[in-house]
Amino acid sequence: MTPPPLTWLYAPGDRPQVVAKALVAGADVVVDLEDAVAPDRKEYARAATAELLSAPQPVPVHVRINALNGPLAARDLEAVAALPGLSGLRLAKVTSPEQVARTAERSVPSDGGALPLYALLESALAVEHAYAIASAHPALRGIALGEADLRADLGVREDVGLDWSRSRVVVAARAAGLPPSPQSVHPDIRDLEGLAASCAHGRALGFLGRAAIHPRQLPVIERAYLPTAREVEEAETIVKAATTRQGAQALPDGTFIDAAVVTAAQRTLALAHRERR
Repeated sequence: MTPPPLTWLYAPGDRPQVVAKALVAGADVVVDLEDAVAPDRKEYARAATAELLSAPQPVPVHVRINALNGPLAARDLEAVAALPGLSGLRLAKVTSPEQVARTAERSVPSDGGALPLYALLESALAVEHAYAIASAHPALRGIALGEADLRADLGVREDVGLDWSRSRVVVAARAAGLPPSPQSVHPDIRDLEGLAASCAHGRALGFLGRAAIHPRQLPVIERAYLPTAREVEEAETIVKAATTRQGAQALPDGTFIDAAVVTAAQRTLALAHRERR
């Protein structure tokens, strides 16, 4: 049971020096051609990203291309989809399953395999179509919210106003057989206490991991999403008991375990002992 990564670090495609630092920060890297790049820098960002990805990279690198309903996405795909350094595409502002399917058909890597796609749901319409998008194509490997755009679309002023949409995406991902969704970015890079509290809330909602916009956010996210020592101990006890005796049972402390509880414990241990880069 191999858990997904816990951190994705966004870096603007028009700032190669920032991308270079991101590559050694300890997270999977998302080179952004969309929101982080000014309109008059899009062409440069695309060219710089294509140059970077012309060779394999030390960590998985994804590219967030521009919105699929705009004029730039096709150029982004043409520039990067077949490059050996690309590990996946982040699809901004997805609103329909058809967009995912069309992108999958147009983005075939040089080895002929399926290029992993990740859909970002950033509007009320996208949230309404969450399961349809999540199950749109085998190449789709995950969905997540883009909360800044969604907040604006919904007119939400308080953070709690996004919780229904968050739960909708968590459920849609699991219903479609995808890994648990990661949280959207925490926009204040100085507010590490707020980030930790937000991660704890996201974990309670069923998210796993989080996107970041600064390297200092990465250890906070990891600490929040890695199992605690007590959780690991409890999971080890459950797995050991299930190995010793088959079927549902009660542990000496009164904890009832069955197949679902054992599976959850195995996930906890896989996450706790995941391979580190």
